[in-house]
Amino acid sequence: MVRALALVLTIVTGASGLVYEITWQKYLATLLGSHGEATAAVLAIFLGGLSLGYLLFGSLTRRLYVAAASSGRPPRLLLAYGIVEASIGFYAFAFPALFSVAQSISGWLPADGSAFAFLFDVLLAALLIGPPSVLMGGTIPILTQALARDLSDATRFHALVYALNTLGAFIGALAAGFWLIPTLGLIGVLETVGWLNVFAGASFVALGLRRAAHSPLVEASPQPASIDRFGIYALVALLVGFGMMTIQTVFIRLGGLSLGSSHFTFAMVVAVFVLCIALGSITVSALRRIPPVVIVANLWMLVALLTLLYPFLGDGPYWAHVLRSLFRDHPAAFYPYYANVFASLLAVLGIPVMLSGAVLPLLFHHLRGHVGDLGAVAGRLYSWSTAGSLLGALLGGYLLFYWLNLDAIYRVAVASLAAAAVAVSLLILPARRRVWAAALIVPAVVSLLSLPSWDPKRLYSGTFRHRKPLETTFAGSDAFFEQLEEIEVRFFDDDPAVSVAVIDHPFESTRSLAIVTNGKPDGSIRIDYVTMAMGALLPALLAERVERAFVIGYGTGVSVGELAAIDSIEEVVVAEISRGVIEAAPLFDPYNLQASTNPKVTIVRTDAYRALLRSRNTFDIILSEPSNPWGTGIEMLYSREFLEAARNRLNPGGVYVQWFHIYETDDQTVSTILSTYESVFDSVAVWNALGSDYLLIGFAGDGETAGLDRIANRARRPDIAEGLARCGIDNLPELLAHELVPRGVLHTLELSEQVHTLLHPILSDQAARAFFRGGSGGLPSRAHQHAELGSSTSLIREFALHTGGKLTRRAHLRFATETCEHRSQECSVVLAEWLARDPDSEAGLRLLKNSRLRPEYRGVLNDATIESLMDLFDASRAAERTVSPAESRQATDLFSRFYHHASPFDRGALLAIWEACARNPEAEQECRDGLEATERLLGNLRAELPASLPPKAGAFGSNL
Repeated sequence: MVRALALVLTIVTGASGLVYEITWQKYLATLLGSHGEATAAVLAIFLGGLSLGYLLFGSLTRRLYVAAASSGRPPRLLLAYGIVEASIGFYAFAFPALFSVAQSISGWLPADGSAFAFLFDVLLAALLIGPPSVLMGGTIPILTQALARDLSDATRFHALVYALNTLGAFIGALAAGFWLIPTLGLIGVLETVGWLNVFAGASFVALGLRRAAHSPLVEASPQPASIDRFGIYALVALLVGFGMMTIQTVFIRLGGLSLGSSHFTFAMVVAVFVLCIALGSITVSALRRIPPVVIVANLWMLVALLTLLYPFLGDGPYWAHVLRSLFRDHPAAFYPYYANVFASLLAVLGIPVMLSGAVLPLLFHHLRGHVGDLGAVAGRLYSWSTAGSLLGALLGGYLLFYWLNLDAIYRVAVASLAAAAVAVSLLILPARRRVWAAALIVPAVVSLLSLPSWDPKRLYSGTFRHRKPLETTFAGSDAFFEQLEEIEVRFFDDDPAVSVAVIDHPFESTRSLAIVTNGKPDGSIRIDYVTMAMGALLPALLAERVERAFVIGYGTGVSVGELAAIDSIEEVVVAEISRGVIEAAPLFDPYNLQASTNPKVTIVRTDAYRALLRSRNTFDIILSEPSNPWGTGIEMLYSREFLEAARNRLNPGGVYVQWFHIYETDDQTVSTILSTYESVFDSVAVWNALGSDYLLIGFAGDGETAGLDRIANRARRPDIAEGLARCGIDNLPELLAHELVPRGVLHTLELSEQVHTLLHPILSDQAARAFFRGGSGGLPSRAHQHAELGSSTSLIREFALHTGGKLTRRAHLRFATETCEHRSQECSVVLAEWLARDPDSEAGLRLLKNSRLRPEYRGVLNDATIESLMDLFDASRAAERTVSPAESRQATDLFSRFYHHASPFDRGALLAIWEACARNPEAEQECRDGLEATERLLGNLRAELPASLPPKAGAFGSNL
């Protein structure tokens, strides 16, 4: 019973260990950054601590056993282990305070971004997570010694300890990825899991106090027994640890290219690996006899299966698309989809990883020799294996990516496993068979060298964005990828940070270059030029000074080139985390004003958060163009801490601009982004670049307010006017048509109460779930009691005041045309106002007709919607007709969803619609109730517009 309870508790400790690892990784990203060096360093510290812990506790376990045996009392190993586990829990409680101290110490260093500063922070990280990592290394050696009664069941119970501890890690991987971290936040996770460790520790202490008669008392030598040729066993353990950690890294990267690089993909891959390792160890525990040939056959089967698997992995994106198309974009399919992803990965990886999970228990079986040495042997063996995993993290997970791509790194990993198989064969097999075993290395190496490289066109196809079946989805991978024949891969590189490609793809009647990271296009010259260019030009129009700029992410270099082309700009510093993106930069020079060779531009390969946090310089403009927030690591760039670091590096009157999107997302995600942004900047505006691409603009305080005069004057400057012309913007009304939420309005909206922080990273989870559904998000309603603020600060309405309260006909047409070019909803509002003021306007009717030719616009430009919107601009339209409650509710819904500060609805018109509804005797009470509900929703609808603005005139009035 004692042993059974101890094994069950081992599951708890394994789960907590994996959760700690993931939580610490996110914690330390705020200290070290999220670049490849930082990730590898944290994993190396964790694995190094485990390796040292296995070694130390293996030695300590033996000493405790020897001391107990020499004194004739039972060894209290479970008691000792309980103290170790409880200590981990108490350390977890203290970790947030210790981390704050480490951050403060780190802040004392010169903010020069030097290698010394990074290494010093790595030392701080080692001091933070090193001690508990060492303590976690006590599990295998202590429990192996404590639970084994004799040599006959030593292998079985050792394998069960390893298996169940790893099974707990499987549970921890899924719990952390899908629920714990987004729900509880990092501090909440540490507290919760800390209590689990304290509970497990207390339980082991109780078991240790009871387990007296069950512990074997045998003679134990004061010196550890010498193990013949242990160095070769250690080498095998190290090679297998290296090979499997590297294979796991490759599969995480392949998973990102095939499924999307969200934290769900990471959790799935890690969970499959740890589960199969546990199953492999459980299999060993069930074996009654383990002849020497088993370990040899096990390793050679592992090498053979991974080699046979290699040719199929390059088609991973296709098979992932087939699976994705079966579940489509239904919200209820989220968990069934990931359950099938898990099952599919299990089918592909199950047997090879199970074989790898059997290696250490099998090696232990061959090494066990004396009851009193069981813990020491396990500790030494697992120490070498974990050291191999550490090398896998540093070499296979980081350094090898400087020279090799994924397929080559995979082959290196398999080669290391083949070397381990040869070593075991020479060590264990009889002499007459060793020659044949050694000869196997030749065909193994030849096979690995002859394997073809994976096709980058297939790997970087981004099939995970196709949620519905395509014409060739079920026709096989070759037929499916035939549609990519017109795509040319001009560059690709699996660098330490991301997998990068530059593709030349057809676009309309021409071709375009695009940058692709982790399988997702992050910028195309033809498709996204306006967004990328306006990200640079808008802050140049709004900032008090335009001399120094900081750009986060090089991408295609368009934003960098546009900034560097501004005459007053003296320096553009670019923080780019990916070596591959930097190497690919010259390919885009013909399209971005030769950005990579511009003497004003300095490109630094670094993590943006760390660069901003440690920069001594300040800037007039900071521009962030991150990838989508569901990508692993990207969520840092949307966090409050990152935005605060950016705000603190702005000069007075400076401007921070961040791109975000409303495609493949939802309202909740958009609201969280806005709420986080609003919590940092006192003044914020939202502009639109292209249809689904928005630009958040935060203004630093203590500077001169950016007004229309500054914008107009700068827009006339030749350098900026040329940049705007490249965006298709030739005049001020067209430029102002891109303003969606005027400055100051965001703070008055009802946004999400949740703010995305590094200590409570909710955004990545929200965004990844929204990405699965593939819908579209939107800005929160701007129709409320403070709507007048937006009307008074709207730049196009200010422009209208300069021309007597209404735009000229030419300006009106330019504004409306540009609006309808990019956004269907605002187009419908602008046209409805136009036709409400002048129903017979040929220009307005022609623009409406032309806009309806676009299929995606027909839903909001139909006659019924336009007529309903026109009612909201003219109270007299409802005065002489009967309005039903359904029509009134629709009017309130349209008023709330479609409200646009550039063309504000007449609040009195909505009131008139409800009053017309109330004239219907059969619905009078329902309409009165609806009116009260509408007033509560939108504020005081009877409030007048500010006296400085013409009432009911909208942005233009009736003159065309």
